[in-house]
Amino acid sequence: MAGGRVLTLDRPGGERSRACSLCGRSTPAHDLAEAAWAPPAVRTRIETAHPEWRRRDGACPVCVQEALLTVLLSRGDAALHDGVQSAWPLDTGAAFGALPTPLRMHADPRVTGRGVTIALVDAAFHPHGDLVGPPNRIRAWIDAGRDPAMTLLFGPDDLPSWPGSADGAGPQWHGLMTSAVAAGDGRLSHGLYRGMAPAAGVVLVQAREPGGGITNASIGRALASIADLREALGIGIVSLAVAGDAGPPLAGNPVDRAIEEMVAAGVVVIAAAGNDGERRLIPPATAPAAITVGGLDDRNTFDLGAMALWHGNYGETVAGTAKPELVAPSLWVVAPVLPGTAKAREAERLFDDRARADEADVRVEERIRALQLVTPHYQIVDGTSVAAPIVAGVAAGMLQANPELTPATLRATLLAACRAVPGAPAERQGAGALDAGQAVARARRERHGPMEGRPPSPIVLADVVRFTLHDHDVRDVRVCGSWDDWSAAGLPARRVEPALFEAIMRSPAPARYAYKFLLDEVRWIDDPDNPHKEQDGFGRLNSILDLRTR
Repeated sequence: MAGGRVLTLDRPGGERSRACSLCGRSTPAHDLAEAAWAPPAVRTRIETAHPEWRRRDGACPVCVQEALLTVLLSRGDAALHDGVQSAWPLDTGAAFGALPTPLRMHADPRVTGRGVTIALVDAAFHPHGDLVGPPNRIRAWIDAGRDPAMTLLFGPDDLPSWPGSADGAGPQWHGLMTSAVAAGDGRLSHGLYRGMAPAAGVVLVQAREPGGGITNASIGRALASIADLREALGIGIVSLAVAGDAGPPLAGNPVDRAIEEMVAAGVVVIAAAGNDGERRLIPPATAPAAITVGGLDDRNTFDLGAMALWHGNYGETVAGTAKPELVAPSLWVVAPVLPGTAKAREAERLFDDRARADEADVRVEERIRALQLVTPHYQIVDGTSVAAPIVAGVAAGMLQANPELTPATLRATLLAACRAVPGAPAERQGAGALDAGQAVARARRERHGPMEGRPPSPIVLADVVRFTLHDHDVRDVRVCGSWDDWSAAGLPARRVEPALFEAIMRSPAPARYAYKFLLDEVRWIDDPDNPHKEQDGFGRLNSILDLRTR
C-alpha cells in the first residue's frame, strides 16, 4: 500500500484503527504511531525496503519489530559494532537496541510456563501490567520483612495491590525487574520484551526489613511462607535474587537448611551468585541444594565465540559444592521501567521528542542512552539478579513440557543444555551458558516426558533425514527449507502419534541446508530440537542441517 493511503476503521469501544501502510494489518492508530519511537537505523531500514513509506504513516508493531530485530542481528554479525563493548556504556545506536532475551537464548516460543507457579524473593515489588493482565497472574504477595510475615492472596480477575504497591519506591524497581524477566508478558512492547515464562503464575515475596536491609532471617521467613503456600498455589520453582548476611558462611546456616528442605519437598530453588566478581558466596548462593546462577555477557548476539562472563561471584560451598552451576544473561536484559517514577515520566518525554523530531536530536539520543532506555516503558538492566529469574523462567517451561521432572532431574537436564563459554575458567561458569530451547527439548525426553526415548530432530540416516515435532495445538505441519528454494509445499509431515509429527527428506544431497517448520500454513518456528541456528534475514532464526560430512 502506498505511503499516506490508509483505511480508517471503527473498533469496539470507539478506538480508531487503520491498515498498516506496510503489511495491511488492521492496527489501532496509537500502535501505528509507536513506529516514531524507533531509532534512525530502524526507520532507515523501513524506508529502504518501502521507498514510498513516510514516518507519519506509522507502521504496525509486527513490521517495526521485524525491522528492529533485523538491524540488531546484522549489527551482531558485524563483529559487535564499535560502540558495543564487553561492558558499559551503551552507544547511541544501541538505544532501542537489545535483542529479546528469549530469542537470544533460543527459547521455544510455544512454551510459556502455563500451569506453573514461580515464587520470587526480592526486596519489594510492583503490580505491573506485564503481570496483572488480564488475567492477573500474581497469585499472592507476601511481606516476609516483618515477623510474622503478612500474606495477601489474589485471583485471576483481581487487580492486585498491597501496602506501598503504588509508591514507585526504589526497592520496587529491583523486584519488578526480576519478576518481569522471569514471567512478564511484555504487553507494553506487544510481547517483544516478554519474560521466559510469560504465562506462569507468580508469588511475590518481599524480604526487605523495615530498616531497609535483607538478612538471613528475612530470607528464612520468605522460604517458610513459600513452604506454607506450596501445595495450595502449586509452587514449583523459587527464584532468589537476594543476598543475606555477609561474612564467613557457616555450615548448615538456616537459609541453606530451608532450601534443602524446599528441594526435598519437590521445589526447584534457583539463586543468584552475586556481582562482586570475587571468590566468595553469600546465602542463598551458598546452598548446595540450590541451582546457583552466574552471569553471562552474550554481547547482545548469538555468537558463542564472542561471549564472556559477567563479574559474578564463584567458589565452593562449605559442603564442597562448586558454584555457580551455570551462567545466563546478566547484561543487555530488558525489563520494565518502574511506573510512577521520575524516570518513567522522563522516558515518555524523551520518546515524544524523538517522535516529533525530523532528524535525530543528539541531546535526546544521549539522554536515552544514559538512562539505558529501550522504549518509554522498558530499559536495559544487568546483574546476576536477572540471570537467576531468567533460569527460573526456563525451568517453568521445562515443567510445562514435562511435569514429572523432579528437582534432581531438572537440575541435570538444565546442566546438560549448557555450552561452555570459550576461554572462561570452569570454576566461574560451571556447565556454561544455558540454551533455553535445548533445556525444554531435553525435558520432553526425560522420564515420563512426551518424547521419552526418541532421538532429537533432525535424525540423519543413511538415505533419509527425519524431522520430528511435538505439538498438541497444530493440525498441519510442513518442513520448508533451502533444498528446494523454500517452496511453500515443503515436506508435508504426517501425524505418527497424537501430537507427534514426522516429515521425511529422501536421498538428500550432501550440502548445508537452512530450514523451518511451517505450522497450519501461518506460523513459522525453527526446529526446537536442533541447537544449530543462524539468522534468517527477517529478525528470526533458521535451523541448520549440514550433510556435507556425514
